[in-house]
Amino acid sequence: MANPYPFPSGLTARGESAAAVPPSGVLTVNLDALARNYRRMRDAASPAVCAAVVKADAYGLGIAPVAARLALEGCTRFFVATVDEGVELRRIVRDASIYVLEGVAAGAERAVAESGLIPVLNSLEQIERWSRVGGAAVLHVDTGMARLGLDERDIDRLAAEPSRLAGIEIDHVMTHLACADEPEHPLNAEQLRRFDALRRRLPPAPTSIGASAGIFLGSAHRGDLVRAGIGLYGGNPFQGRPSPVETVVTLSARIVQIRDVAKPTTVGYGATYEARPPSRLAVLAAGYADGYPRAAGNVCDAAFRGTRLPIVGRISMDLTCIDVSALPPGAIAIGDYVELIGRTVTLDEVATAAGTIGYEILTRLGPRLERRYEGEF
Repeated sequence: MANPYPFPSGLTARGESAAAVPPSGVLTVNLDALARNYRRMRDAASPAVCAAVVKADAYGLGIAPVAARLALEGCTRFFVATVDEGVELRRIVRDASIYVLEGVAAGAERAVAESGLIPVLNSLEQIERWSRVGGAAVLHVDTGMARLGLDERDIDRLAAEPSRLAGIEIDHVMTHLACADEPEHPLNAEQLRRFDALRRRLPPAPTSIGASAGIFLGSAHRGDLVRAGIGLYGGNPFQGRPSPVETVVTLSARIVQIRDVAKPTTVGYGATYEARPPSRLAVLAAGYADGYPRAAGNVCDAAFRGTRLPIVGRISMDLTCIDVSALPPGAIAIGDYVELIGRTVTLDEVATAAGTIGYEILTRLGPRLERRYEGEF
């Protein structure tokens, strides 16, 4: 049956003219910078193998271009969170090893096997079900997260009943450090001690310990396979240390209005900021519906061609107001794009100002943003 409500000629599914329509917000992903970060982390981890973590749509940046570029750089091992993500990734990187961090849920065994995925087994129950299927798997040992993973009692059971692992080829034994972003935290050394003791009760296998922070902490924190995550995407894996990686993401928003303040006036919901003459304000067409954090209002900056400009008033769903008084007259106009996240105002600066972390900022960047990719993939 023909569609009774076809789009008018020249319109897209979003109702936009097929002619160029300037996007309200643009998320630019520099794939060349991503590749350089991967090479930096791969070289730092050597002789360990460097895998890439591309869960949550490559931290919100687009799994297809990100994984394809990483594959061009020679990455042959990838971690995802869910089976669905693994199945999607298999269509992009056909020959890579793909590890599924959630393991294998009941009923997902066939999908995992048919897509050639490697489950990270987190419980005795998962081990029991995967042993019926057979094949490669990672055993996850919990050493201090109390999240996913086999605890000491589970390891006792496996040591006492090795037949539980029949049919399973142990690809790696892994753990996850809770405080690697704080290199001096005592739990790091304690987790390494626990992991060493527990893994020795299992059949011999290569190890996987370090994520982005662990890669830079030394060989003891890495194992044989490291899992590069936030560092790939330009997030600083450490607290209170200079970042060892470069910026990958730029979030820009279009100016839709500029006003000169002729008399004192409050800005935005709640009247949390008062602008006084002779200040000048610009309104950007992006807000918390696009993933820019509401908590950044009055505490963070934007930037225009390297000049920092304070965000004033509360962030709205679709709009953000900035004070552009520091710019010379005529230096900025309606239709120009202002950096909200990028080289001048970094991802981690925005996250800190908003009381969160770079991971959350990236993964919440919304679908209204036009995604642009710089570099080959």
